[in-house]
Amino acid sequence: MGCCFSKQAKRKESAKESAGGEELQQVDGGESKQYSWDKREKVDPKDYMFNGLKDQTIGKLPDKVAGQQFVIQECENCNIYVFDHSATITIDDCTNCRIFLGPVKGSVFFRDCKDCKCVVACQQFRTRDCRKMDIFLCCSTQPIIESSTGMKFGCFQFYYPELASQFKDAGLSIFNNTWSNIHDFTPVSGETNWSLLPSDCRIQDLVPLPDNDDLKGVRVSMDVNRSIVPITLGQRQKKSDESCLVVFFAGDYKIANARKMIDEMISKGLSLIQTKEVAMKPEDANRVFKERATEFLPLLEQGSVVALEFNGEGAVQTCQEASAGIFSSTKMFVSESKTTSSHDVDNFYNFADMQMGV
Repeated sequence: MGCCFSKQAKRKESAKESAGGEELQQVDGGESKQYSWDKREKVDPKDYMFNGLKDQTIGKLPDKVAGQQFVIQECENCNIYVFDHSATITIDDCTNCRIFLGPVKGSVFFRDCKDCKCVVACQQFRTRDCRKMDIFLCCSTQPIIESSTGMKFGCFQFYYPELASQFKDAGLSIFNNTWSNIHDFTPVSGETNWSLLPSDCRIQDLVPLPDNDDLKGVRVSMDVNRSIVPITLGQRQKKSDESCLVVFFAGDYKIANARKMIDEMISKGLSLIQTKEVAMKPEDANRVFKERATEFLPLLEQGSVVALEFNGEGAVQTCQEASAGIFSSTKMFVSESKTTSSHDVDNFYNFADMQMGV
C-alpha cells in the first residue's frame, strides 16, 4: 500500500511540474527575483489537467490548450476530448475511458490504464503497464509498448476544421505515420501482446461523438474519406505483389496533389500502404531515383518530398496513367515498371526510415 501511495504521490508531483509549474530564483536576503524574460503569463496547472473524474464527458476546445503540457489521471468511464495541440500528454490510472487527443508535439505516455478506447496523434507514443486498449494512432516514430497486453492498433482517422493547422503547430506531418510498426519492449514467448484492429473497424463504434453542448460546437467528422491523416494499410496483408512508388516534390500544391492522387488511386481499387514526408539530399536522390535523379535535384532544394506506396494489380500502369493525365503538368516520380517498382519502394522507405530513426 505504501509503495502504491508513493508511486501515485510522485506522479501527482510530476503532473504539477509538467503542467506548467515554475520557480522564482532566490537572491540575497531571501527576496524572489524574476527576470524580464520570465515575465510571461502564469500557467495554472489545474487548467491543463483532468483528474479524478467519473462518468463525465469533458474536453478542451480548439485554442484552449495552445501547446501546453497536459495531464489526465484517475478517470473512470469518461469521454475525454482534447481538441487542440499540446506539448506532451501523460495519461495515468484511467479505466474504461474514451479519449481523443489532438496533435501532440512530443510524447503521449499511457501508464496503468485499462479498457480504454483512444484516438491519438503524436511524435512519440508509449504505454507501460496497460491492458486491453484500442488505439487509432498517428505517430511519427515507432510506437512502443512495455509490460502491456491486449493492445490493438488502427490508423488515425478524424476530422474537424482546425485539425490541419494543429498538426502544423505541433510540427507533425500527416504523412509520417508508423501506426502499425509496434515495438514491444517486453515480449513474452508464445504470446502476442498487441495486434492490429480489423481494417473495417469504425472509429465511431469505439470513440463516440461528444454529446456535451460545448463540445458539440466542434464540427467533428469520423468519415474515413475526410480524415486529415491518410488511411494506410500499414503492416496488414497486401492484396497483391505489385506496388508502385509515387513521389511529389516541394511546391505550392504538394499536399493537395498527394491527396488527389490518393483519392484517385483508391477510387480505382488500389490500396495505400504507407506514406512519408522527408527531406532528401542529392546523394539520397541518386540512390532512390537512379538515372532520373538529376532532373529532380533542383526540386529537392525547395523542401521536403511526399512519397506514397500504392498496391494492387496494375498499380504501376494505373499510377502512370494518372501521372500522364491528371498530373501532366506536375513534376513527379512514378515507378516505371513492375520489375523495378518493388526496388523503388524499398530504396525510398529504407532511406526514409534511416533518416527518421524509425
